[in-house]
Amino acid sequence: MRAARGARHGKIGGPNPTGRDARPGVGSEGAPVSTPPRSYAPQTPRQVAFLGLGVMGHPMAGHLARAGHQVTVYNRSAGKAAAWIAEHGGAGAPTPAAAARGAEFVFACVGNDDDLRAVTLGESGAFAGMAPGAVFVDHTTASAAVARELHAAARARGLHFLDAPVSGGQAGAAGGQLTVMCGGDAAPFDAMRPLAMNYARAVTLLGDSGAGQLAKMVNQIAIAGLLQALAEALAFGRRAGLDMPRVLEVIGKGAAQSWQMDNRGRTMLEDRFDFGFAVDWMRKDLGLVLDEARRNGAQLPVTALVDQFYAELQAIGGARWDTSSLMRRLRPPPD
Repeated sequence: MRAARGARHGKIGGPNPTGRDARPGVGSEGAPVSTPPRSYAPQTPRQVAFLGLGVMGHPMAGHLARAGHQVTVYNRSAGKAAAWIAEHGGAGAPTPAAAARGAEFVFACVGNDDDLRAVTLGESGAFAGMAPGAVFVDHTTASAAVARELHAAARARGLHFLDAPVSGGQAGAAGGQLTVMCGGDAAPFDAMRPLAMNYARAVTLLGDSGAGQLAKMVNQIAIAGLLQALAEALAFGRRAGLDMPRVLEVIGKGAAQSWQMDNRGRTMLEDRFDFGFAVDWMRKDLGLVLDEARRNGAQLPVTALVDQFYAELQAIGGARWDTSSLMRRLRPPPD
């Protein structure tokens, strides 16, 4: 068993100056927070809502406010909403439905499938407050199944739903440099994209409903395997007596180079694992990956093994260490 892992309505508005294929860019979980202040393209102010003001949602909603949009926020714990309003202005609402009332676009970034259903469905859910033609944009990393479920529920109400998970971590959200992977219909995507570009460097439609979540799973598979390989390489070189900082400088100029090597190699050698995207979060994401693989028949032996390694880190108190902490498993035993 895994460890615990006043705007108009009725039409879609907004220009799409660069088309559906976004600028290239690859997000990296837990990147260093050193991004310069973000500038924003001129845009028509929109009435929007943002649900979920955690480490990702708080800065993402802030970018929308700084870009000139009228933002109403909702958070399950009201104190976070009050703090956001004190920093950015805007308004708060007691329920997702109240926040969504009058909004052309409703953005959400919550914890998991159940949290997402809680903020969308029922009398107090956002769908109950949205007018026909409004667009719900889900930035939660969730299952493809819940994306399809909510896409159908939204369509039955005359609404639009886009699954739009992100990569880039807390620093990418703060700096407005996220990568957004989207699934859903083209028209609402085209309308939403200029708003999302306020906190992203790439916003791309990858297919029908669920495609965004499936793409995020691909992203997490690649990161998990790469981090384990990097941890093994560093541990091997250290046991061989090499000067590993110098080795990293050399191999970082060749085919082994990666974002994780450039940004986490030295900190892994220094036993520093406080750079954002936590083991708990990665285990939740890999749980989604492995569930989907059981459905579609994909064989993921390395991913399943790395998931077990992260469970070991949770068991020794590493739930909040960042994902590069796989290195901790490979330390030599004490003398």
